[in-house]
Amino acid sequence: MATGQVTKVATVEADGVEVFYRSAGPVDAPTVVLLHGFPSSSHMFRNLIPLLATRYRVVAPDLPGFGFTKVPAERDYRFTFASLARTFASFVDVISLDRFAIYVFDYGAPTGFRFALDRPDAIAAIVSQNGNAYAEGLGQPFWSQLQKLWASGAEADREALRPQLELTATQWQYLNGSPHPEAIQPEAIYLDQMLLDCPGIKEIQLDLFQDYGSNVKLYPQFQEYLRSSGVPVLTAWGGKDEIFVAAGAEAYGRDVQKLETHWLDAGHFALETNEQQVADWMIAFFDRFDVFRA
Repeated sequence: MATGQVTKVATVEADGVEVFYRSAGPVDAPTVVLLHGFPSSSHMFRNLIPLLATRYRVVAPDLPGFGFTKVPAERDYRFTFASLARTFASFVDVISLDRFAIYVFDYGAPTGFRFALDRPDAIAAIVSQNGNAYAEGLGQPFWSQLQKLWASGAEADREALRPQLELTATQWQYLNGSPHPEAIQPEAIYLDQMLLDCPGIKEIQLDLFQDYGSNVKLYPQFQEYLRSSGVPVLTAWGGKDEIFVAAGAEAYGRDVQKLETHWLDAGHFALETNEQQVADWMIAFFDRFDVFRA
């Protein structure tokens, strides 16, 4: 393995949270930040990080409520997407990142886009892998129960989503739509579930399910940011995803001036088994648009 490709782990305090993150690559190279989704963590990038680290400094944090990031009880943290974005912004400051490309997947998309609304100049480029910013990207019937909760706020509707936090649902997210589900490394699924099963985590996840509607309300602002900023966007989308469907990727074409679109024969966790292809697309895209030009 070449120098700079070894992935390191560390923890820093940001926004009163002990943020765990993985990193690799030369510290003086252009930076790529990877933001995971539900129910995963920076572990989802375990195979992508070394491929990108030959050219870039790569940083992948665990968001609060996920992975190995710890939120002290005395912090009295409110688990909303506004809070995740605020903690991410603090993390960026603590490790002294000024400008970077960002990879967003699932929950990483609203977290990253909220950050971009506040600091548009910090974002050199966006890679969206099933990272949604359009209403038409919300696949049905998957979102129907969540939309019911957003409308009612009822405890019964919240409880109806609890099965989404069990192993069968986690396996479905990883395996559904994959042409080779047997090739997906099983430790990813079981690590996610083990962490979901930790005390208090399922209540946190239900809080985030309930708050996700706040992201949908911000979609028009995310889209205006895409139009006005001129930020280059690469979509690398699992075309068989039933959560964030293909229409969500196609919609980027309405607003993005510098857009490159690629499709993966995959479902929601499209990066699994496709890391080399995605890394190749990312490197070529960053070079094509010279996104790290000072």
